Amino acid sequence: MGIGELDREAHVPEGRPKGTAAGPRTLAEALRARGDDGLAALLRARPDLLGPVPNDLTQLATRAGTRASVVRALERLDRFSLQVAEALAVAPDPAPYPVLLDLFTGGHEEPETEAALPRAVALLREQALVWGEDDRLRLVRTARELLAPSPQHPSPTGLGPTVAEATAGMSPGRLQEIVAAAGLPSTHDPVSAVAALTGLFTDRKRMGALLDTAPPEALSVLDRLVWGPPYGEVTARPTAPVGWLRDRGLLLPVSPRTMVLPREVALHLRGGRAHRAPEPRAPEVGAARDYRPQVVDSAAAGQAYAALATVEELLKSWDHGGPAVLRAGGLAVRDLKRTAAALDVPEPVAAFWVELAYGAGLLASDGEADERYAPTPAYDDWLDQPPAERWARLAGAWLEATRTPGLVGGQDAKGRTLSALGPDLDRAAAPEVRHRVLALLATLPPGAAADPETLLARLRWERPTRGTTTARSAPPATAGPGVGPGVGTDTAAGAGAAADSGAESGAAGPWASEAGPGRGPGGPVAARPAADLRERLARWALGDAELLGVTGRGALSTAARALLNLPLDAPAGQAAEGGGVEPEVAAERAAELLEPLLPQAVDHVLLQADLTAVAPGPLLRPLADALAVLADVESKGGATVYRFTPGSVRRALDTGRSASDLHAFLAAHARTPVPQPLAYLIDDVARKHGHLRIGAASAYVRCDDDALLGEILADRRSAALRLRRLAPTVLAAQTDPSSLLDGLRSMGYAPAAESAEGDVLITRADAHRTPPRTPPAPVPDGPPAPDTTLLKAAVRAIRAGDHAATAVRKEPAVPVTTGGLPRTSAAETLATVQAAAMTGSAVWIGYVNAEGAASQRVIAPVRVEGGFVTGYDHTADEVRTYPLHRITGVAELADEEV
Repeated sequence: MGIGELDREAHVPEGRPKGTAAGPRTLAEALRARGDDGLAALLRARPDLLGPVPNDLTQLATRAGTRASVVRALERLDRFSLQVAEALAVAPDPAPYPVLLDLFTGGHEEPETEAALPRAVALLREQALVWGEDDRLRLVRTARELLAPSPQHPSPTGLGPTVAEATAGMSPGRLQEIVAAAGLPSTHDPVSAVAALTGLFTDRKRMGALLDTAPPEALSVLDRLVWGPPYGEVTARPTAPVGWLRDRGLLLPVSPRTMVLPREVALHLRGGRAHRAPEPRAPEVGAARDYRPQVVDSAAAGQAYAALATVEELLKSWDHGGPAVLRAGGLAVRDLKRTAAALDVPEPVAAFWVELAYGAGLLASDGEADERYAPTPAYDDWLDQPPAERWARLAGAWLEATRTPGLVGGQDAKGRTLSALGPDLDRAAAPEVRHRVLALLATLPPGAAADPETLLARLRWERPTRGTTTARSAPPATAGPGVGPGVGTDTAAGAGAAADSGAESGAAGPWASEAGPGRGPGGPVAARPAADLRERLARWALGDAELLGVTGRGALSTAARALLNLPLDAPAGQAAEGGGVEPEVAAERAAELLEPLLPQAVDHVLLQADLTAVAPGPLLRPLADALAVLADVESKGGATVYRFTPGSVRRALDTGRSASDLHAFLAAHARTPVPQPLAYLIDDVARKHGHLRIGAASAYVRCDDDALLGEILADRRSAALRLRRLAPTVLAAQTDPSSLLDGLRSMGYAPAAESAEGDVLITRADAHRTPPRTPPAPVPDGPPAPDTTLLKAAVRAIRAGDHAATAVRKEPAVPVTTGGLPRTSAAETLATVQAAAMTGSAVWIGYVNAEGAASQRVIAPVRVEGGFVTGYDHTADEVRTYPLHRITGVAELADEEV
């Protein structure tokens, strides 16, 4: 919107008051007529207008008409509201409400559309995209420029330019030829000729009579252009049907090879409708299947427990330092494959778990020279929490994360593969889409699983793909039989190539969508329009919610409703509204609801003679940690099976435990007697453990049994260790202690590492942690939504600034304004503010602050002393003190403003 539109009142004859019964003449006037609630609703719907807070309503109107702000507002409209804006873009400016209604109904009774249209107009007016009374509805200029047709981009309605627009620049002689061919009397100037053609094309009776004389092939050409795109390419010698249409102005040239169907002709052929298929009502989200709520909650709880176990297993496997960080950041493809194999899940699912742990702050890079991924100190705190609280933390992190694991494996704009934990995975729309998907699930009865296609259709209606709100229902324009070589309506080579009226490509329309990487169910896919990303985000949200236990069997669980701050007993079909509690309180409530459904931890195992132990349920944390060191997990499920091996027993001995400690541990936690094979295994490994000692020489081996050292030297497998005897009980090695330790263990020995003082070194599995790390911050999707306090303050400041800018001032005896600020001498300024302080009246001042910024203010002085004036500043809505030497001048307000 230009300044000319905002200040159009400058051209209004003097004496005509602003804001008369005829309605506002500018958007600024329309905003000025709103109440505080109306301004707050505008700022809430378009928070970008608050950065920074506008000085007055004129500046607010100017900012609301900028291209970036209008595009953002249009992108957030539902399908029908956007259709209304598109209809206004092709309607006369201004458009009376009945004209707008006829563009949707074609003059017929359509109760559903007639009921929805006032709500859509009210929404557009609330968001300052439309202003004016119902008899003079105006679309803001920038929106009209975006949505109105042009040779570069036809209107989303499929309509082309008007006769006046299409004939601009046409020679007067050619216009008279068209007028004569159409059966109209000749005129004396191009303006009246265009008016005559427009009158003919908008007169249904005369237009019908003209089309009755058209050849059938000509009508076939019109049928393929009527719903758009309205442009077609012609050859140098068009066929007779095309020539007949061109001669009568039913097709008008926009270039030597391109013809366009005028808007008035298209509207006649459409029966006066701007859209082929108006969609005034949001599609209903259907239920695919109904379950008992208890079944849903149980399934979700089981999946939540599996999610906790998966994240714990992932981070345990990285306890000693996980995979290396790529130079460009992220996880290598081979490392993701190893992780997927270790978790026994597909790679996309493994990427989800890795990203979830990272988003929850449980995983990060360690920042070392050889940078690797490892658990953070927050992981240990997380393990100490009850299972339900741990789940609430994971689910909360997933809801608010902008990182999108579904993109892993796709490519960025430069063709580089996107890796897990790497850059460029943030999508600002992800949290909003997740919340909306779950809110739509909450509108179904408890226990009902949504039909994904109906849910996606609802999301597409709420945020339509850009440029396809109406073209989606139009058949693709293709040349057909009977048209001949003179015209082809395939717009690939014509001026209408920017609008594809076939399937929803998402790449057409008045503003271009950016292509973005994607990953479909079957793996990486080609780049797609950014608008299509919302649908992929919705599909990923449904899958991720099931993995995480937010949903069970496709239905929203009770714990998830609490986490989302939704009422637990909302009637089906109603929009889910938040309960207004803090997120921490909602998380606690969700944990309380989930806790009874999770399996209870047990404090015992069942030992078996085949060197295995069966845990009949989830183990208590200390028992699980100790058993994970002493045995290897063989299988997982409802009952976890552990297997004892010489390596696992040696691992337990390396932590500083003795054989007697292990026997006592098993006896204390086993519900069955310790089998003899297991007791023998522990004693046998313990007898050999520590018999050899490894230290640094580079490395050495010492042992009291010189025969054992001789046996090692004689073993051919020790050649790689490059051992030599230094003394009867000492061998030196040309390798580091850890390699020597691993080498001897691979040969079947059980050495123990020792310190420089000769003490046995005790190692623990949880030794490696990153420094304290904070979870990755979500990437904001535009300015944050303002709270009530900010809205009230902003509205008050805008009102005050507007009062100062529009207050009526008395004219001083001598003209004293320069650049909009009053200019008076120091003596006159002092005298005026002193008089105002005595009478309690308000004055208008010009003020320059310490940074040199000038502003206008309306103040009510209460005290003038010491070179300062103190008064109530109506602009700032507070009492302030101003140095008199910074006041450029002062003027009294008119009597009606005092």
